[in-house]
Amino acid sequence: MTLDPTEHTIPELGPKIKDIDDVSELEEILQKEHRGENRQGAIALIQSRIDKFSEDEADDGDGEVELAGMSVADVGNAVRDIDEVADLEALLEQEEAGENRDSVKRLIESRIDSVQGSDEEEAEDAGEVEAQSPEEKYPELDHPTADKKHVRALDGGDYQDMWVYCETQQGELIDVSKEMLGKARELMDTYNDDYDTEEKVVAVVIGEDVEELAEETIAYGADVAVYADDPALSRFRLKPFTEVFCDMARGAGHEFGREDRPDEEWHDYDEPRYTVFPATNNGRDLSATVQAELDSGLASDCSDLYITESMISNPAKTGKPGEKVEFQRVFHMKRPDFSGFEYSTILCLDKPDREFHPQGASVIPGSFPLSDPDPEREGEVVHHELPLEESWLDVEVTEYDQLDGGVDLTGREVIVALGRGIGSDPTKGIELGLDLVDAFEDADLGLSRGVITASYEFDGHVAKYVTEERQIGESGQVVEPPIYIAVGISGAVQHKVGMDESDTIIAINTDTDADIVDFSDYFIEGDLFEVLPMLTEAIESGQMDIKAVADGGERIGDSRATSGPAGSDGGEPTDD
Repeated sequence: MTLDPTEHTIPELGPKIKDIDDVSELEEILQKEHRGENRQGAIALIQSRIDKFSEDEADDGDGEVELAGMSVADVGNAVRDIDEVADLEALLEQEEAGENRDSVKRLIESRIDSVQGSDEEEAEDAGEVEAQSPEEKYPELDHPTADKKHVRALDGGDYQDMWVYCETQQGELIDVSKEMLGKARELMDTYNDDYDTEEKVVAVVIGEDVEELAEETIAYGADVAVYADDPALSRFRLKPFTEVFCDMARGAGHEFGREDRPDEEWHDYDEPRYTVFPATNNGRDLSATVQAELDSGLASDCSDLYITESMISNPAKTGKPGEKVEFQRVFHMKRPDFSGFEYSTILCLDKPDREFHPQGASVIPGSFPLSDPDPEREGEVVHHELPLEESWLDVEVTEYDQLDGGVDLTGREVIVALGRGIGSDPTKGIELGLDLVDAFEDADLGLSRGVITASYEFDGHVAKYVTEERQIGESGQVVEPPIYIAVGISGAVQHKVGMDESDTIIAINTDTDADIVDFSDYFIEGDLFEVLPMLTEAIESGQMDIKAVADGGERIGDSRATSGPAGSDGGEPTDD
């Protein structure tokens, strides 16, 4: 039976189709998506799989390509081996006279640029091509956005240090701020050894009455703590926080900074080399606007960071088509991929005619260990003075409320996490999960993103448990309990990053090919609606040791417990 893509979220869909290599079957799945939810992300995912295995060569070898009816991906495959500008220009004319798709035309134009760049390189003694603006390169085209360009990149800028934005709540540094400081300390210690230099970790604290919090960042690894203190900054507002951070980041004499910016010995450079933000609600907002104002890029929701050199062949970055260039001191920012079954490592690299600094990332809370503070550690605390402009404060917080309690899953001995496997009877699934939670002394209920985003209908007595604050994963909480019981969860990488540091992972699933099998310590094959009641009863009676059952492969009713692989070594499983 052909897979129905409409029954799965996009992150779930990637793992479901990754082993399907029959083009006809994939095309049938694609048609089901078109007739059903018609999601662009799902269509792109399925189409990319079709493109990978399609044996239909767009170019038959005689130089003639018929663009009509070809997808954009097919066109890309067809033109990448065409090296004659005349042939490419003929294809461009063919597309303009036919379907006239902007995306296809851009793709062909890009290939023309690449080929011309190679020709120009061969003609140049220096082997480099002079950079041209879009207006210079395509003078015949209208450029309605030319006057709206926001380019504040530097030319020959001096970049140093790793800056960490330390978010605060209720007068305290939040845990992810401390986690990032510990990681930054580790990275910059290694960096300084590798490059024989003495660059610093700089903590940024913005708010009201935050001097003591700035001092606290020194104990967690900062060399310098720079803080802005103003009653108007008591609650997060995007515009003033962005302006303050960027003013801190730009050194004296910066081309786009304020003229009266004083010289400071600790900040004898133009901008930070690296910036790190928490991937919280406020941190995500601030990281985007700060990096945009500094005219650089951002890798969001990262789960790992490291610094090393990187060999790059992309001519847009190297300026030398056909050659590889080694880039030094590159911030490698690892995050779950759109497909749902891989990680991507994001790099923010300079171009020959354009610098991209700071190299910036936001970090998923819980991605790094929370190190112990060193109260004896010394550092410099700097009060940054900047008058706040009235125009920055147009948004006024007139009233706010604080939710009582909240759900903090960290620190629990046991987490029982439910996934889309409860879909046949969502209310019953939540009830059974809660029963198992109650069987332990210190346990709580977690949920996968699939449960949060699904359109399940829950009875009122369990609906209160289905909230985003219980979500575990990339966009939820990150937990590492002694025991993590994953019930009906397939194991998307977005979920994995939120729980794979757990000491013991027990998975319950009917699908023996589910990705979670690869990184669980114990796997119970069976229907969760049958397994959970038996498991709960056995634990309450003290007659079952889950690990002993798994080690022995003992049958539990119609279910079978087996030892899973000895934990994943950081491989790339998937799904939600």
